Amino acid sequence: MEIVPDTLEWRDAYKLLIGSILPRPIAFVTTIDDNGIANAAPFSFFTVISAEPMLICFSPMRRGSDGAKKDTLVNIEMTKQFVVNIVSETFAKQMNDCATEYAPEIDEIIEVGLTKVPGVMVKVPRIKESLLHLECELHQVLHFGEHAGAGSLVIGKVLNIQIDDKLYDKGRIDTAMLQPIGRMAGNSYTNPLGKTFEMLRKNRN
Repeated sequence: MEIVPDTLEWRDAYKLLIGSILPRPIAFVTTIDDNGIANAAPFSFFTVISAEPMLICFSPMRRGSDGAKKDTLVNIEMTKQFVVNIVSETFAKQMNDCATEYAPEIDEIIEVGLTKVPGVMVKVPRIKESLLHLECELHQVLHFGEHAGAGSLVIGKVLNIQIDDKLYDKGRIDTAMLQPIGRMAGNSYTNPLGKTFEMLRKNRN
């Protein structure tokens, strides 16, 4: 079978991508707006760019309903800062609940029952339940369209890394202790041991 992407409706193209590129690590990104209100949202289009300089990136797609920028991207463009909180299986449900589209004035971290702790080198809060945080300043953002299905590439320079002491051994991270999860297709997730599980996105009334 041959498929030409330009012949697909964007939702069908999206399904092909998330069913092909997996498992995908999750960037649980925290930001703040100009009023200091925190936002937290997960993104599974997330990877490393380079070690020197230490650059990472994630891609927030435009909102499927109206093509608007998501709050995370709006906040990063305003403040030039964000934190990536690595997701462990222990708080996977709360992370998934943050994928709900809350109003900008709602602090998702508090709303889903997670705990805020101050950033060290950025004004953005970290999520206490995460065992590893990457504090970033915005290096560059590239936009690829302004319609539903389009997306942006957010590149961050890592200014500071916080690692729970029990994870760190001679310069390496203990993956078994971190218990990271990855995104599969649809509502499926996985862990490094190959266990898969499902979490449905809840609808906000």
